[in-house]
Amino acid sequence: MKTILITGGAGFIGSNLCEKLLNENHKIICVDNLITGNIKNIQHLMNHNNFKLINHDIIHPLEINDEIDEIYNFACPASPPKYQKDPINTLKVNFLGVLHLLDLAKLKNAKFLQSSTSEVYGEPEISPQHENYRGNVNTVGIRSCYDEGKRVAETLVMDYHNQYNVDTRIVRIFNTYGPKMDKDDGRVVTNFINQALKNENITLYGNGEQTRSFCYIDDLIDGLIKLMDSNYVYPMNLGNSHEITVKELANIILKLTKSDSKIIYKDLPLDDPTNRRPDISKAKNILHWEPKCVLEKGIIKTIEFFK
Repeated sequence: MKTILITGGAGFIGSNLCEKLLNENHKIICVDNLITGNIKNIQHLMNHNNFKLINHDIIHPLEINDEIDEIYNFACPASPPKYQKDPINTLKVNFLGVLHLLDLAKLKNAKFLQSSTSEVYGEPEISPQHENYRGNVNTVGIRSCYDEGKRVAETLVMDYHNQYNVDTRIVRIFNTYGPKMDKDDGRVVTNFINQALKNENITLYGNGEQTRSFCYIDDLIDGLIKLMDSNYVYPMNLGNSHEITVKELANIILKLTKSDSKIIYKDLPLDDPTNRRPDISKAKNILHWEPKCVLEKGIIKTIEFFK
């Protein structure tokens, strides 16, 4: 049995990971300040003997008496409306927060996995995006607090590995969806499902031809665990390489919900990337991992959760 600390553990990805690892008979310490995390995501775990919740903001140092084997860090608002609401705090979470967790990993001699993001590639000039691509990021835009915050977090993680020999992992997560998503997070899957279930207009930005690649949560969780169990310390993409336009996604959701919603178009938000598609060659070769869930099957499960 390992003792595993998961920050942001009441959020979408964190709560799914808590449940998965708890079911594998590990002891889970879930850390979340519940600002964007949802207590309902972990409510059913609260009475489990091997589960503990600590309400804490990682921009302050975290003191843990237990021995810790692994730390997964998901503590950061991930949807644009929420990370843009307090950009300074978003930056603090990604630098001070990561710094404090790396100090904890160093103290406890624990493996450390940092959740980074495809947003480190900015508005990509190549497709698909591979890990050696350095990106095209606006350092002063409305999304910069998140994009640059995640980029500096990667730097910090790598420097702790090189300078202090902390056993680190960096995962660049591409669009992920599934049960336990925050229905009001403002991201495309949640927006479309909410609007379709309410028979409201489905809002597309720009011409709807911008592309995304969507990975179901169960596939991502498997990849995260495989990465933690590996010896690979450099950034690795995890996502689904099947690329579709957001207009195609809207039509899939309209079909599956049997909704009467109509598609309308609005102006494209600033710095919204026109394409997202991961090159997952490293994950295939090193982790022997690739997504298994086809999009429509995953969307059906997500719709049922939202209902």
